[in-house]
Parts: sequence; structure tokens; C-alpha cells
Amino acid sequence: MEWLFELFFEHSALQAVVVLSLVSAIGLGLGRIHIGGISLGVTFVFFAGILAGHFGLSIDPQMLNYAESFGLVIFVYSLGLQVGPGFFSSFRKGGVTLNMLALGVVLLGTLMAVACSYTTGVSLPDMVGILCGATTNTPALGAAQQTLKQMGLESNSPALGCAVAYPLGVVGVILAVLFIRKLLVRKEDMQLKEKDDANKPYIAAFQVHNPAIFNKSIKDIGHMSYPKFVISRLWRDGHVSIPTSEKILKEGDRLLVVASEKDALPLTVLFGEQENTDWNKDDIDWNAIDSELISQGIVVTRPELNGKKLGSLRLRNNYGINISRVYRSGVQLLATPGLILQLGDRLTVVGEAAAIRNVEKVLGNAIKSLKEPNLVVVFIGIILGLALGSIPFSIPGISTPVKLGLAGGPIIVGILLGTFGPRIHMITYTTRSANLMLRALGLSMYLACLGLDAGAHFFETVFRPEGLLWILMGFGLTVIPTTIVGIIAFKIMKIDFGSVSGMLCGSMANPMALNYVNDTLPGDNSSVAYATVYPLSMFLRVIIAQVLLMFLL
Repeated sequence: MEWLFELFFEHSALQAVVVLSLVSAIGLGLGRIHIGGISLGVTFVFFAGILAGHFGLSIDPQMLNYAESFGLVIFVYSLGLQVGPGFFSSFRKGGVTLNMLALGVVLLGTLMAVACSYTTGVSLPDMVGILCGATTNTPALGAAQQTLKQMGLESNSPALGCAVAYPLGVVGVILAVLFIRKLLVRKEDMQLKEKDDANKPYIAAFQVHNPAIFNKSIKDIGHMSYPKFVISRLWRDGHVSIPTSEKILKEGDRLLVVASEKDALPLTVLFGEQENTDWNKDDIDWNAIDSELISQGIVVTRPELNGKKLGSLRLRNNYGINISRVYRSGVQLLATPGLILQLGDRLTVVGEAAAIRNVEKVLGNAIKSLKEPNLVVVFIGIILGLALGSIPFSIPGISTPVKLGLAGGPIIVGILLGTFGPRIHMITYTTRSANLMLRALGLSMYLACLGLDAGAHFFETVFRPEGLLWILMGFGLTVIPTTIVGIIAFKIMKIDFGSVSGMLCGSMANPMALNYVNDTLPGDNSSVAYATVYPLSMFLRVIIAQVLLMFLL
């Protein structure tokens, strides 16, 4: 049985792979267990690693450092690619308010952590680790550890603080939501309220009765100072057609128009009369509306179309079809000429069957090709991220140059590529399952290494006199900021409770708490709010963890 002993305990590359795989498998398996509707998910790998480290299981330090760093880079870069497309758009309109509230949670918790460090005598590295655990933010922990390594200091202590504070960090957000709900929320506040979505296409039928647009082309009308719209169908003398930009409108024409709902009144003024028929029901069979045209969804799969404007393809004039809507990552977008296409966009095309078949060749519609991840961009992005993270920035008053490191550099590049990649014809598209696979693999590797490293001294830390203090401080860093900001958002700013709950979960990067909120509240307001504030909150947590150590240590 000597070979079995060597497989698990004698340091080698093979032994490192076996141990990390074992810890990850056990942690992921236990993470599926729900207690009170809550599960730790992939984070249980961290605690499985702590137990393994406590009982003497270890791997070669260099292998540990490599696997930990590589896992962290894969995780934060994939995370950046995922949140990138919505990162900058999250600052628009109502998203600004939610992001400012989330920023309040982040800053309040950070100020409390600094104050606790000075008043209790807990070292700043330990306190940063406690803050990372209280906010359930492992990328921030990775950034803190990398910063300490750059400064030539011991980098293990934040992991201990994170491990001690993490369990109550998960539960604390849920308790804050429950406290606000019991204290302030009334029964009528729990009822689902519809929220306006400015980007959601609205379909309406109009009749042309405005003499000002008689005998004018659609192109000329589009140049008027009216909202953006797309004419999907035109009925005239019992015949239906797809109007090109040169089409002349006549009195009595019936138009099927796609626009934003808030623009229905201005468009009624423009065209003359809006019909009462509701064209926005899910059960409408568009192919049964008329016998001459069909409606079909076509997916953009040709790489050369990535980053091109929809209007530059001139599909309406060249093929006699119309594109009424675009679906991207589950979100409906208005198909305006200025819309920049991305690989994976699903276009709703209206026209004759032969014309649609020709457009299908132009757009690709080869869905199988999307299932193959573009690994070239992944590796290029990692290289660029590591290069950015290695650039030293000299700041007056700090002896050590500031670097974004393994966590900061890749997440920034991931966000930028996810946002602007299509505009420079860089294919950053990956299926959701592929992105989740990369993230889960990287995070599992990172957490397994982190747990093995921290496990040797974890329990002696917890049972020291200051261990209870660390737990209490971590709980306070979770509950106090979320409760204060949550009360302000709900009571003073009158934001609906679902959005407040999602904002609190997103500001603490806590998907486990979001699962609980989604199970107990109707509608998807909480999920929308979570997605709105998560990118900025995650980014700030990673940067703040480094800044605290560089400026105050």
C-alpha cells in the first residue's frame, strides 16, 4: 500500500493534483446540502481544504502557490467577462441610485473595518481578511494576499480571518433582510409591482392620418426629432410588405411599429392614430398574422459580424426583410441601425421565406459554432490582465509601488474586453455554461489551495481569546452596513423591498443570500438589482482590499 501513501502524502505534481481534486470534490459535494434553505455552494471547498490542512494533508508549497494563483486568475478574468457587458450600462437611470447605495454599503463596512483595527489592536492584514469573509468576497482576499506578497510580508493571516468570518457573513445578509422586513415592511409592500424597462421593446399598431407625413419616405420621417422606432410591417390595400427606408407613406397605411413603451404617445402624434390591439402578449402567433410573411429567429454566428452596426448590413434594402427585435443574454433590445451586433445575438427577422433564408446565410445561424469557446481571447485576456496587474504605479507617500496584481489586472481587462471587445472585432462570446465552468474550476482550485494553506493554524486561531472577537467583528461588518443602508433605501428613498434586498445581496457579493431572497419574494426585482450593483461592488472590493494594505500598513 506504499503507492497509496505516496499518492496522497508524498509531495509531487501528481500528489498535488490528487489532493486538490479530492478537496474540491468533497467540498462541492457538501456544498449541495441545504440547511434552512441556505447552502454555501462552491465556498464549501474552502472549509474542506481547512479540514484537510488541519489533519495534516498538504502539497508542495510551489505547487500550492502556482495552483492558487492560476485558479484566482481564471476565476476573476471569467468573472470580468461575465459582468463586462452590463458594467457600464448599470450606471444608467435607476441603476445609479442602486449603485450609490451599494457604494454606501462598501464604504461603511470599510470605514468600520479600519476603525476596528485601530481600536481593538487587530492587525490590518487580519482585519482585511475578516472584512473579506464578512463580505463573502474571495477575489478581494486573493487581491489582499497578492499585495502582501508584493510588500514582502506574510500573506496567510488574511485567509484565517476570512475563514473565521465567512459563515456568519453568509447568514448576516439574510438576517439583515429579515430584520428590515419584520421592522418596516408591510403586507402591501410585498406585492409585486411592475417596473418600467426603458430598453424593452414595445409593439404597437398605428394608422397614418397625420397630413405632415403624407408622401414622405420612412427615411425622411426617421430624421425628424422623434424617438427611435422600427416599422416591422406595412399594410396597404390588403397587402402586407416590409417597408424599406425609401418607402413612401400614404394616408390610411397601417404600420406595426416596435419602439419603447414610453414613446407610444409621441409616435401617436407622429402617425395620427394608435390601434387598441395588444401586440405584446406572449401567445401571439406572428406567422399567423398574415400569410405572406413569416417571423423567424436567427442567431449571429459569423465572426466577421461581431462589432458591426446593424444598419451597416443594409438587410432591409438588400433582402426586403425587417429586424424587429434583438435578444442578447435574455434581454430584448430595440433593433436600431446603430445597434452594435455581438456574436450570439438572436435577431427576430420578418419577411418572405426565401428572403429570410438568404439573410440566414448572411448572419450565420450556425448555433453549433457558438458552443465552442474562443480560447484564444481567454488566453490573450489573461496575458493582458497579468501585464496590467504587473505595472507599478508610484503614489506619493507610499514606499512600495502600487500594482493591481493577479486579481485586479485580470478582472479589469475582463470587464473591458467583455464591454468593448465586440467594437474592436474581438470575439469575447462564451456560452453561459462555458463561463460558469471556467469560473467554478478557477474558484475551486483557488479555494482548495487557500483552505489547505490556512487549515494548519485555523482551529488554534478560532479558539484563541481573540477568535471570538474576530467572529463578532465579522458579523458586525456584515449586519450593520447592510441594515443601515437597507433602512435608508426602503424607508427614506422609497425603493421597493425586492430591489433593496437584491441590492444588499449584490453589494456583499452574496449569491447564497440572493437565492434565499428569490425563494421568499415574488418577481425578479431582487435579481435585477443584484445584477445592477454586483459588477461595481465586486470591482471596488478587490481594489479596496489592496489600497487599505498599501496606504495604511
